[in-house]
Amino acid sequence: MKSTLSLALAALVAASPLTAQDNTVKPAESPAAKPDMEKVSYFIGRQIGGQFKQQKIDISLENFTAAVQDVLGGKEPKYKQEELEAAMGVFEKYMQSRMAEIQAEMQKEAAAKAVESKAAGSKFLAENGKRPEVKTTASGLQYEVIKQGDGAKPVPTDKVNVHYHGTLVNGKVFDSSVQRGEPITFGVQEVIKGWTEGLQLMSVGSKFKFFIPSDLAYGDNGAGTDIGPGETLVFEVELLKIEK
Repeated sequence: MKSTLSLALAALVAASPLTAQDNTVKPAESPAAKPDMEKVSYFIGRQIGGQFKQQKIDISLENFTAAVQDVLGGKEPKYKQEELEAAMGVFEKYMQSRMAEIQAEMQKEAAAKAVESKAAGSKFLAENGKRPEVKTTASGLQYEVIKQGDGAKPVPTDKVNVHYHGTLVNGKVFDSSVQRGEPITFGVQEVIKGWTEGLQLMSVGSKFKFFIPSDLAYGDNGAGTDIGPGETLVFEVELLKIEK
């Protein structure tokens, strides 16, 4: 049985953008740049710390840091292996017994956060909707035409190629094909409801700004670490082409 700590570290590897997806050895076109190990180390620390926080593990930071230093320094461990294994056995049983309680706490926190975020989103949308350049549909989706194209409009069965820049109402960027420098292709019905509706309002060549209430986005569940429960989302979307 894997320990909770082992699962946390496994999640770290899975979450890292550096995890290899293709193990095929390919010739390097140029010498690899030397990594900034201060930032890499900080990234790893944040990932592990995030796992501990998410699983509500009250870790001793002093002993955790000492153990890492001992391993890297080739020092003898502070405790015997059998002591450590016995402690981990007790820890695993404790965490298993607390799992339902932890999940209930997380659900309660998420529900409270959703209420707070939806209230803030409703206030934002109410003010935003007063602007003359903003239109509001029957579903509650708001949009603003930044540039009007003259191409065809997609239908639900189409695939589209777009550039987008997504933020929360406070301006925090959570995803952006523009920043990555590469547009993305997907089906009109393969995305959140606000996108599915909004894309069909656009002609190829258009650039719109969507203001999407949470019930047309990710709802009370949120998405990943950057989009919390009940968040209203803002997207700048440029429709580049329709792919039949």
